[in-house]
Amino acid sequence: MAELVGSMVVGPLLSLVKEKASSYLLDQYKVMEGMEEQHENLKVMLPAILERITAAEKQATSREAIRPWLQKLKVAAYEAIQVFDEFNYEALRRQAKKEGRYIKLGMGNRIMFRRRMGNKLCKIVRDIEALVKQMRDFRFDKQPQAQVQINYLRENDSTMVDPEIVSRSRDEEKQKIVRMLVKEQANNKDPMVVPIVGMGGLGKTTLAQLIFNDPEVKKHFHQLMKWVCVSDDFDVCNLANKICNASESNLENALQNLQRELAGKRYLLVLDDVWNKDDNKWNKLNACLKHGDVGSAILTTTRDKEIAQLMSTGEEHGIARLDNKFIKEIIEAKAFISQERKPTDLAGLVDDVVERCAGSPLAAKALGSVLRGKTSTEEWKAVISKSIAHNKDDRILPILKLSYDDLPSHMKQCFAFCAVFPKDHEIDVERLIQLWMANDFIPEQKDVRHETIGKQIFSELVSRSFFEDVKQVKGTRYGFVYWYLSTSTCKIHDLMHDVALSVMGKEVATITEKPKQSDEFLQNTCRHILLSCDEPEAVLNDSLNIRSPAIQTLLLGEDFLPTYIFLKDPRIKSLQHLAKYSSLRALRLWQTKSTILLKPKQLHLLRYLDISFSDIVALPEDISILYNLQTLNISNCWKLGRLPKGIKYMTALRHLYTHGCEELKRMPPEVGHLTSLQTLTDFVVGTGPDCSSIAELQHLNNLGGPLLLSQLENVTKAADAKQASLGNKKEIRELSLSWTGSEEEKQHCHKVLEGLEAPPGLEALRIQHYQGTSFPTWMGTLPKMVELRLFDCNKSNKLPPLGSVAALQVLHLKRLKKLESLCSGGTFFHFPNLKELTLEDLPEFDRWCEVNWVQGEQIMFPQLEKLFITNCGKVTALPGPALLGGSCCGDSKEQDERKLWSAFPVLKVLKLQCLAKFQRWGGAAEATQGQQIIFPQLEKLSIKKCPELAALPSATSQGVSFDHSDVTAWSAFPNLKKLLLEDLESFKSLGMTEATHERSQVLPRLESLRIRDCESLVEVFNVPASLKTMDLHDCPKLKSIFGELQDEPTFNQGPSAAPKLSSSAWDHLLPCLESLNIRQCESLSEVLNLPPSLREIDIWECPELRSVECCLGEFATLERLVLSECKSLASLPDGPQAYSSLRHLQITSCP
Repeated sequence: MAELVGSMVVGPLLSLVKEKASSYLLDQYKVMEGMEEQHENLKVMLPAILERITAAEKQATSREAIRPWLQKLKVAAYEAIQVFDEFNYEALRRQAKKEGRYIKLGMGNRIMFRRRMGNKLCKIVRDIEALVKQMRDFRFDKQPQAQVQINYLRENDSTMVDPEIVSRSRDEEKQKIVRMLVKEQANNKDPMVVPIVGMGGLGKTTLAQLIFNDPEVKKHFHQLMKWVCVSDDFDVCNLANKICNASESNLENALQNLQRELAGKRYLLVLDDVWNKDDNKWNKLNACLKHGDVGSAILTTTRDKEIAQLMSTGEEHGIARLDNKFIKEIIEAKAFISQERKPTDLAGLVDDVVERCAGSPLAAKALGSVLRGKTSTEEWKAVISKSIAHNKDDRILPILKLSYDDLPSHMKQCFAFCAVFPKDHEIDVERLIQLWMANDFIPEQKDVRHETIGKQIFSELVSRSFFEDVKQVKGTRYGFVYWYLSTSTCKIHDLMHDVALSVMGKEVATITEKPKQSDEFLQNTCRHILLSCDEPEAVLNDSLNIRSPAIQTLLLGEDFLPTYIFLKDPRIKSLQHLAKYSSLRALRLWQTKSTILLKPKQLHLLRYLDISFSDIVALPEDISILYNLQTLNISNCWKLGRLPKGIKYMTALRHLYTHGCEELKRMPPEVGHLTSLQTLTDFVVGTGPDCSSIAELQHLNNLGGPLLLSQLENVTKAADAKQASLGNKKEIRELSLSWTGSEEEKQHCHKVLEGLEAPPGLEALRIQHYQGTSFPTWMGTLPKMVELRLFDCNKSNKLPPLGSVAALQVLHLKRLKKLESLCSGGTFFHFPNLKELTLEDLPEFDRWCEVNWVQGEQIMFPQLEKLFITNCGKVTALPGPALLGGSCCGDSKEQDERKLWSAFPVLKVLKLQCLAKFQRWGGAAEATQGQQIIFPQLEKLSIKKCPELAALPSATSQGVSFDHSDVTAWSAFPNLKKLLLEDLESFKSLGMTEATHERSQVLPRLESLRIRDCESLVEVFNVPASLKTMDLHDCPKLKSIFGELQDEPTFNQGPSAAPKLSSSAWDHLLPCLESLNIRQCESLSEVLNLPPSLREIDIWECPELRSVECCLGEFATLERLVLSECKSLASLPDGPQAYSSLRHLQITSCP
């Protein structure tokens, strides 16, 4: 494949040489003194080459002699870039000396510098002169390079394929495999293995994802579903760890963990992209996979039919080439920005394009992306002719080559660089763009930030299908930053990764396993290295002992491995041959030593330095000589106690990550000089003359993203806070303000917070340990604020005026000891868009609003979906409800008569915990005769430690039809699926009373019921037919679960002797119940009329239990039966089929 797609990109390198050779700094500081002639000769030759380089690159695949010439030109360009970067650094050093920000390191001997650099420049000029002579012999046509322009994609551009097309295109195949997994495999003891086999790019993984996400499959395999990306490393230990979410390094222990994880569970395991042909490895893993439950299944994807046959337990599924009608839809979706305005002449050529795709959706997306933006029939026909495959056995790769060749030169560099990442690696997009910047891949554009251009390049590559699986991930591991903002990640399709590898050749080296011969992986041509294996320094030291590559990127650390691979110690302890790192532009180093291993003198060309999660205690003072450094990541260096004073001289810094440095107590002085900073994750306010005051932020108006201001108790002057000018930093989206220290140290906090007025574009605000009695008014004037978190603000009894913050969607209030109400100032606050509300540890919170509004006029939380209330001792009820409108109910006249009320018309999750006085569900309306409080959309309800709550809202006797439901809502919770009741001293009723005769309409969708520590609960009547799992723990007065049942169940009698149901009555019982778990219910005497659908029965410590009976006399599907310390239990159901499917039986301390 290297010959097929190994295009060589040299033009951007030469353009970069030209740009660096023309830098004004070279002349201003006379760093090329005595080398003027060579300098001028080079500046004359470069435009001549650039005029013909486009033609040379195009002809390289058809004229064999051109490739070696291009390779020599590429080497010369790299050497020239290195030389001019050295010149530029010397100019910056002289500039720093002139401005008084200079550390003498023995690098300032001008005579030695001139001699050394003169020799290097002369060699480059000679080499390029020879290459120019050769170029003339090739007689390339002049083709001036096109101006670099970034296509700024509009949000509504049709650059992504509609998922609905993908779903429809594979529906028939999906349904076939779903039937195999759910129906045909249902009763098989050993797991079924279904391989999906086919050539790369046909959509094997996509089909597996459709199957994995199918509702029927999720329901069938609800006990355990796992997806493992395997690729070419079929390491049994690692795969076992991945399935178990474990980190065991010993193979036997890992396999034992796997057996325990699978035991008794019907599971679905997907092994994606398998390349293993070693049957011993497969047999070892497969032996453990057989410990799952009946009906388990394994779905694999592979390109190799031999591998499919090795793993399959039956017939493999050969994935079909996608039907041409779907290929056409995909091409049109990618090629035409507007589906309504497809040019007739171009639309007529689509069928010709379809034929070139060979049924591959990947090829269709790639080819469609190439055609997007081409507006003439001539351009389309040229693309179609180029896409004809020379190798008829593989018609996809030529299209991927064409897609790559169609990229602008600078995008080719950006994408090809990604070959350094392992296959299936989740690439952090922000870090990727910073690595592009460090390697000069992003072109200059006037008045546009490199980061902005990088994002547009990434978006364009996504739209052309070079990247996929783009996701937004919340950075939860970062603590006080990235709690709101998310980071983007992406992956590269295997075939696209192969394209990148073929382009880069031996310029990249990716090592995730320690090679047997450590000196073999690294070639002299290698420029970008990723090394993530045990003892990485040994691999690197051995290789550099015999070779001298000009390394530009060195990424060392465990964070580049798949999440299921855990190394013994991937951190760096020592490095040798330090002089060989002098060409580094980007370095990721995870080290154990307290001082940084590589000295700044050796890294003076560095632009990207990431030493996060390392054990360093300080950065060296001479780090300030890294005049080119753009990104410095020292986050989560827990022992780091100080930053160098000279950091103020690193004026090229754009991104400084300092969060998670627990020992860092101050910022060095004069950080306000770093005016290029766009990211500063944690500004630690210190005391004394050797640190920066918060006023230093006034000049950092380019700051954006997340910002944490910590130790704000050290701000003693409100004027300093105001001088920080946070309001001028328009790019900040997430702001955290944190105080620590004693109460005395926080006495100025109100005026300080007033001065820290946030910019109007702020989207998320977090305030912690603030001790003012009130909040500033600016907090109620942030029109774009989506999320607000207030923690440990112990003296504030009122919230800021949030009624005007219409965009607010998430509100978290924790440990506000004096807060009494959500509303203040005698007004009623309406939260029109709030979706999530958390109230935790609010001991004085006793009312939702300070004023009484007319009940029924307005709902306080019309869009609230999640409500969590914990440890709020004075809360007695939920907010007062309003009369539901036509959107929730049927005919409005009828609903008025029924008087259905709700404070939460769209609430889905409700958790109430540690509410000492909570009694009522809806204020005064609950007590009004004839009014029914309902939660029409609630799906999950959890109630813990509410000692005064006696029952759920009682059922109404009148049914009401809901738009989204085909049942009639008899209860307050017509859509509830999960119910947890725990430690409720007064709780007596679920609302499922003896008087309710229509059992199917009581909690009609309940699937999981868990009741624990409810001392007053006596009986559980009329359990709904939809129930799947029931857990009853520590209910000492519980006597009956299902009551006495007859052929015509009445559900209104006690737990006296109950005959078994006939099969005709079975339909009225619990057809879905699969798991029953009962523990420590001392009064429970009988468990009768259990349904035969049960798979698991666990009964522990029920001393009065005398009988366990199935309503049909046998447990045909029972797989697990555990009875322990049931001392009165006399017998069990018997018969030849009573326990025919039992796999686990445990009976202890039962007579």
